[in-house]
Amino acid sequence: MLGFAVGAFGTLVGAGGGFVLVPILLLVYPDKDPETITAISLLVVCANAASGSVAYGLQGRIDYRSGWWFILGTFPGAVAGAIVVGFVPRRLFDAIFAVLLAGVGGYLLVRNQHQGIVEPVRGRGVVRRMVRDRHGNTYVYSYQLWKGVAISTGVGFVSSLLGIGGGIIHVPIMATVLHFPVHIAAATSHFVLAFMAAEGTAVHVVQGVIGWDRSLAQAVLLGLGAIPGAQVGARLAHRLHGGVILRALAGALLLVALRLGLKAAGV
Repeated sequence: MLGFAVGAFGTLVGAGGGFVLVPILLLVYPDKDPETITAISLLVVCANAASGSVAYGLQGRIDYRSGWWFILGTFPGAVAGAIVVGFVPRRLFDAIFAVLLAGVGGYLLVRNQHQGIVEPVRGRGVVRRMVRDRHGNTYVYSYQLWKGVAISTGVGFVSSLLGIGGGIIHVPIMATVLHFPVHIAAATSHFVLAFMAAEGTAVHVVQGVIGWDRSLAQAVLLGLGAIPGAQVGARLAHRLHGGVILRALAGALLLVALRLGLKAAGV
């Protein structure tokens, strides 16, 4: 049931579900080290994102041309994050996670929600995209490709470091900095997440962090629940307004940040 809920909500907001799962694992397993927590989460995020990407692909909302470039950008960051997490103490990990969630959630709530006409991006490295989904909606937008790839590298690092999949950062940045339509940002981010999480998981497997033990069994069970949940989340996504999706994401982030912050402070 937990895996299903994580998969549904994570896919709805294009965040992969790791930002929900990691805090729960931190609270349920206070003695597990951050490396194991992130390894379990990334495996579940990988299953969730792969399932959600299939659903979003059938809806025609994934910008594959941009997605493949972003995936290339995540490689160095994802590998580095998976290695660095082994050196982070548990209490510091909780505090970092709380600050990150609070920052992103607060920004989404206070930023201008006006979705008026945005002046076309100009300059070197600008690419123009047009995506038409199966419902007949056409999305036209432009952004600087180098900036999108650079952002993906940073997101890949944070994703593997915290085991969150990176969507909670990627979707807001794609929507506000790169000017992607929210629905296209959520779908494309999910596509990138599938590969990003796989990269981080592979590093953890090579390092022996996750093997044939109870942790792997827990991750597999959660992943099996996340697969059908992701299908439900993707179907709900096209029924909701982009602003509703971002507000739902912001509210969830702030609640989780509050609980983790109290835990890191010893309360």
